[in-house]
Amino acid sequence: MEIVPSERYPRRDLSSLIAFFSYCKEVAARKGVPQLASISLAVKHIDPLAVLQSIYEPHELHFYLEHPLADEAVAGAEAILSASFSGADRFLQSKAWLEKVWDNTIAIGDLDQPHSGPRAFAAFTFLDEQAGGGFAPGTLFIPRWQVARSRGHSTAVANVPVARDAPVELLAQKVLAAHAKFSAFDYHAPAAEVSTSATEYESRDVGGEAWFTQAVASALGDIASGHFRKIVLARAVDLLAERDFDPLETLNVLRESYPSCYAFSYSDQSSRSFIGATPERLASVSKNQLQTVALAGSAPRASGAREDARLSAGLLASDKDLREHRHVSESILRRLRELGLQPECADQPRLMKLPNVQHLLSPISAELVNGVGMLDALGTLHPTPAVGGQPREDAVPRIRQIENFDRGLYAGTLGWLDYRGEGEFVVAIRSAEVNGKSARVYAGAGIVEGSDPQKEKTETDLKLRAMLDTLR
Repeated sequence: MEIVPSERYPRRDLSSLIAFFSYCKEVAARKGVPQLASISLAVKHIDPLAVLQSIYEPHELHFYLEHPLADEAVAGAEAILSASFSGADRFLQSKAWLEKVWDNTIAIGDLDQPHSGPRAFAAFTFLDEQAGGGFAPGTLFIPRWQVARSRGHSTAVANVPVARDAPVELLAQKVLAAHAKFSAFDYHAPAAEVSTSATEYESRDVGGEAWFTQAVASALGDIASGHFRKIVLARAVDLLAERDFDPLETLNVLRESYPSCYAFSYSDQSSRSFIGATPERLASVSKNQLQTVALAGSAPRASGAREDARLSAGLLASDKDLREHRHVSESILRRLRELGLQPECADQPRLMKLPNVQHLLSPISAELVNGVGMLDALGTLHPTPAVGGQPREDAVPRIRQIENFDRGLYAGTLGWLDYRGEGEFVVAIRSAEVNGKSARVYAGAGIVEGSDPQKEKTETDLKLRAMLDTLR
């Protein structure tokens, strides 16, 4: 990517923008390829979710990810470049496409600010092939606009395709108007009135109430026969409401209720949105350091301190949960070593406590070497044993046979990458696909030797409750 020093166009006015776009136009003509012009501007406080809510269009690609406790949030919408990929090499295909995009990108502005410069937003389904009319197995897009906040710093970015015959003056006027809007965003712009009454809905388990315990029993038979050591089975619950669900208002409640989780939203060019609040990061890269986690093993929470402490101690001492956690951490470490990395992992898991459930968590880190990047790591790690099983090659095909629904983006991964090679991706669990008056809510549990079918169903009840209550 070419970075144009701000000194070349020191004034932030129409004439400077016209000059910058004229330069991009010249490069496009010389290279014979349209250029992606990206302009970053530090602005006053921005709430990316509120901005997205103000200009939300159901049939436009959009992406939103926020970790409230870390004060990190980003949103982007209206794709100007996009591509979809499928197959076992979808992450490598995505990497090749993105490298071509960055090779034809010219950036200017406040590039020293957090979350500045152009970003690619991405979503990958659990499986690498599409089933029916669901989400594409892999989608990357560059948004026309993106806004972000990082620890008190806010940035707005405009991304504009510039061809050899581009109307540079018109482009400059539009970008100048957009940056003026984001510099003092009007959160009082007209919007649909939000109802404060509860949304009533009917719900039913896909496959019926008894399906999940029967599925767990079947999986335990496979484990006893030595087919695999662990498998993760999911439940899907379909909802039908009396009025349309509001996915972005649901997200606002989720981020307030679960500040230690990643609230997210992704929509392709249909009217559906995939939303959730996940506790699990799949991978992040900053300053050439890869961070991931092993997250497996669960227990409920209690309202009283003594009972909650008893449940925590029980989880830390549970042979079944510690074995499940070890399967996940060992698999992640092995796969990162196969990439030529030297990962480090905590000796003992610690507790991650959420309002309704607690988990065993072990941080894992590695320095990136030998040209290994984010998408290489994602292709190796996804799906982890926390959402698939161990060995993955045996467990994942069996999931497709046992489960009676297509997971789509549930237990997939979504996130962002920038031109520096940095990015953040999460595991899309504790989630729902929302479309008008209907929604499908998902939750899963890891099945290992010693699992009890009824207890595993109770665990999924706990995980489902957060989304079911929030949608209501």
